[in-house]
Amino acid sequence: MTHNTRKHAYRVGLTGGIASGKTTVANMFAELGVPLIDTDIIARQVVQPGEPALDEIREQFGDAVIDESGHLDRLAMRKLIFSDDQLRHKLESILHPRIGAETRRQSSAANGRYQMIVVPLLVDSPLLQFVDRVLVVDCDEDTQIKRLLSRDAETTQQARKIISAQASRDDRLSIADDVIRNDQELEETRRQVALLDKKYRKLANHGSS
Repeated sequence: MTHNTRKHAYRVGLTGGIASGKTTVANMFAELGVPLIDTDIIARQVVQPGEPALDEIREQFGDAVIDESGHLDRLAMRKLIFSDDQLRHKLESILHPRIGAETRRQSSAANGRYQMIVVPLLVDSPLLQFVDRVLVVDCDEDTQIKRLLSRDAETTQQARKIISAQASRDDRLSIADDVIRNDQELEETRRQVALLDKKYRKLANHGSS
């Protein structure tokens, strides 16, 4: 799947549903020397105190989503946006242009034969046209729910609501050039990463997508 005409470092967009194991997979690529550009990290950076995005969030959503230290209260914001699609889109309209601009800046500055750009919501993102290839980290919904209950969600109902607010599994797989199944042993995931790393290095060297 060709996503653009390449005159730049080879870019692999890594995506997957929440709690699919994107960070685990991304870190495995990083251990192999692959530059990582993680839009989740960028998303945290652009809402630090003093950043324009946080001021805009306060203006749009009120002080209830700002904690006592002046930082974004992520739990409060998560509960708010996953219960109201309109509010979620309002937050995305504040964050996504800034995240996209910083992602492009970091990509231009990155070295390496290829780079891994981690974008959880790649299906609906303009960054889909920015990458040369798409890698989807996939697992079944039961695994996602189990992981969410141990990490983010308070109830199974809330976990399902969080999952349903994102692109569907079928939608993610429809844009995939490569898929890593991440509901098995970690060593199996690592084996898949190693094989894809070799593949991506060849593609980068040959200038092919």
